[in-house]
Amino acid sequence: MTTVERPGALPARLPVRELARACVGACALAATELAARRAGLAEVPEARVDDGAVAAAFLSERQLLVDGRAPVAFAPMSRFWRTADGWVRTHANYPHHRARLLGALDLPADATADTVAARLAERPAGEVEESVYGAGGLAAALRTPAQWQAHEQAAEVAARPLIERERPTTAPTRVLAPLDPATAPLLPAAGLRVLDLTRVLAGPVATRALALLGADVLRVDAPWLPELPDLHADTGFGKRSATLDLGAGPGTFEELLASADVVVTGYRPSALDRFGLSPKALFARRPGLVVAQVSAWGAYGPWGARRGFDSLVQVATGIAATEGSAEQPGALPAQALDHGTGYLLAAAVLRALTEQSYDGGGRFVRLALARTAHWLTDGIRPAPAPGAPY
Repeated sequence: MTTVERPGALPARLPVRELARACVGACALAATELAARRAGLAEVPEARVDDGAVAAAFLSERQLLVDGRAPVAFAPMSRFWRTADGWVRTHANYPHHRARLLGALDLPADATADTVAARLAERPAGEVEESVYGAGGLAAALRTPAQWQAHEQAAEVAARPLIERERPTTAPTRVLAPLDPATAPLLPAAGLRVLDLTRVLAGPVATRALALLGADVLRVDAPWLPELPDLHADTGFGKRSATLDLGAGPGTFEELLASADVVVTGYRPSALDRFGLSPKALFARRPGLVVAQVSAWGAYGPWGARRGFDSLVQVATGIAATEGSAEQPGALPAQALDHGTGYLLAAAVLRALTEQSYDGGGRFVRLALARTAHWLTDGIRPAPAPGAPY
């Protein structure tokens, strides 16, 4: 693989540029490997990864104009707040998450940011984190790297590989339609059907990558839980989309599943199980699937069932403390955990498809934002803050 380094791309104290390059590079290598397999090439084509292009991809939600305006990245209630003993970050981009946050704080639906700030300033950060999560909302107390390392969830995360991979079923060898690079673009996922049951942001990034590599991707959302329009505009390139009430009966989804090659889910682990969409249930009906799962905290440990987003994982795992100052927490220059995990998820799917073309079997792959955060930070000495001695 050829790399073009751009030292100024994605500046941070942590090696974000290197992480981004590695994640996109893994996806590119997996794509070229599958393309070579389908085209009958004796050698895998060389991949080229340019830091500038990678940085643009990791900042994709900031590159768009929607009806002439910049997309809205965070709602007013999605931010850092001072607490009685430190800081907490909340995520309330979706109306139902905003309502749950205000409910946990015993505030009315029309509460202002000033009112929320005053209420949070009275309470310890850890108490806010637990009460908001208990109400179905999202909040994370700011932790230092050492505080996160002492947390039980951190130990569970560190014990797992970056990409969990299983072969849970036997199935015939996958027969991939051949590709002829002399007559058409060499799109490695051409003709493959992907059911996209994901939301912000890692899952949609993964399925966007698969779509741009030729896959027929159908994104499915609940009718009462539509995606935020700006995020849908950013991650919907190359996809079709539909709404479907999974609780209304299995008929329509079973028709979609019957012709699917890949199912990607991006909700909390087990959140879709009641609809018959656990990996085990999917493989029972279609043994030759590739099932890919991404979540914030992983499907294990005390936080395995928690909701989460990139910004909150940064806060809980010590990244925000590392990138900030003594006066205020900071953040990575991009939602790098989301984007990086998304490209790794796409790479894992592509690699699984190549493996199936040799020896069949179902494939299950699973990633977590918190595990990507561990990869970014483990054993790393951050660069000095601007103006600080090393």
